[in-house]
Amino acid sequence: MDVLERIDDAVKNNPVIIFMKGTPQMPQCGFSSRASQALMQCGEEFAYVNVLSDPEIFQNLPRYADWPTFPQIYIDGELIGGCDITLEMLESGELQDAVKKAVKGKASV
Repeated sequence: MDVLERIDDAVKNNPVIIFMKGTPQMPQCGFSSRASQALMQCGEEFAYVNVLSDPEIFQNLPRYADWPTFPQIYIDGELIGGCDITLEMLESGELQDAVKKAVKGKASV
């Protein structure tokens, strides 16, 4: 499986996933830290990929959805964006709704 297939597989098989520098417990950059904290505040489980531990994903993820920066957050297979968008969505309540809907939708399949 090539790297873009691995990325696609991770996006499609996880209702909520963040590609970030580090892990939610030990983020390696401020943007990744704030974005993963926002996801944690939604109260649902989410997947993560530490792009620093996989150079192939680090190099190729920007090509996957034509988004040049990290973190990248996908909900229900769709890129919602990075840190700023995630924080705006959290503040408006959209993030919590989208995360809960994605997680509940996956559970009923």
